[in-house]
Amino acid sequence: MKPYLLFTLLISKLFFFGQDKINVDKESIKSMCGCFDVGFHFAETFSYSNDTNYIPSDEKHVGATEWAQLVEETDSSVVIQHLLVIGSGENSMIIKHWRQDWIYQNTEFYIYDHDNKWSFQKSSKDEVEGQWTQKVFQVDDSPRYEGSGSWVYVDGKKYWESTTDAPLPRREYTTRSDYNLTIRTSRHEIVESGWIHDQDNKKIVRDNGKEDFVLAEEKGMNIYKRVEDSKCQAAKDWWTENSEYWQSVRNVWTDIYLRNEDLELNNKFEGKKLYSVLFSMDIKSSNKKIKKAIMPYVKSKS
Repeated sequence: MKPYLLFTLLISKLFFFGQDKINVDKESIKSMCGCFDVGFHFAETFSYSNDTNYIPSDEKHVGATEWAQLVEETDSSVVIQHLLVIGSGENSMIIKHWRQDWIYQNTEFYIYDHDNKWSFQKSSKDEVEGQWTQKVFQVDDSPRYEGSGSWVYVDGKKYWESTTDAPLPRREYTTRSDYNLTIRTSRHEIVESGWIHDQDNKKIVRDNGKEDFVLAEEKGMNIYKRVEDSKCQAAKDWWTENSEYWQSVRNVWTDIYLRNEDLELNNKFEGKKLYSVLFSMDIKSSNKKIKKAIMPYVKSKS
């Protein structure tokens, strides 16, 4: 066989292997969709405070039922919206929860700094080759954190892992004010019964011009056990009714992110949190009205 034919065959095999890997990765990501009974478990493991009166966070063990809705899929991205199901049957109440967007070989990041500020950063294509970025968003579709890593398939395990800076979780920022940043190592592992969000978190005190101080460390395990989709029917119905409204909300945020500049958000406007404003709006609200509701929470650069 002529050398150029061998080269062509080799390139073709590498291309198709790459495409197969992308498709396998996407199936792993999409396997996080569906109906799950979830156990949320967190425990502070080590503390490094110099304060002898330091009080660690209590252990938390909470259960919930959650529907993870596949919102969008392209050749290089997957969008999943999580919805909490409270109660059952006709008495069910649905709470819009977090969202995760997955993007293949993404090079643009909003990395959390501290105190409601995100730094816009770019990576080279070489730095993210073969990797997937997971972008995590708040219940109001404002940013939380994002990190990049490769899906790994070894010794019968399949998982994705990344370390990045993140805001305090809701369970902490409502009760703690002695730190202002979490360095979060997240591992999403697909298992036979569903999937596990394994976390190793560092609680950080960050001040401008000073070295970060690790106040404490924490272990988190969110265990998603797959159940029959019928248990989440109320969430599926809710999403069908409300999806267009939240698409409009995402569109406003997308325009903000496309500015490709550092971002700072106001915690409140006129005494209200953004999520409470958006949750109370008519789902038939116009794009103009939704944008008008969101923009006061985005700090101007002027």
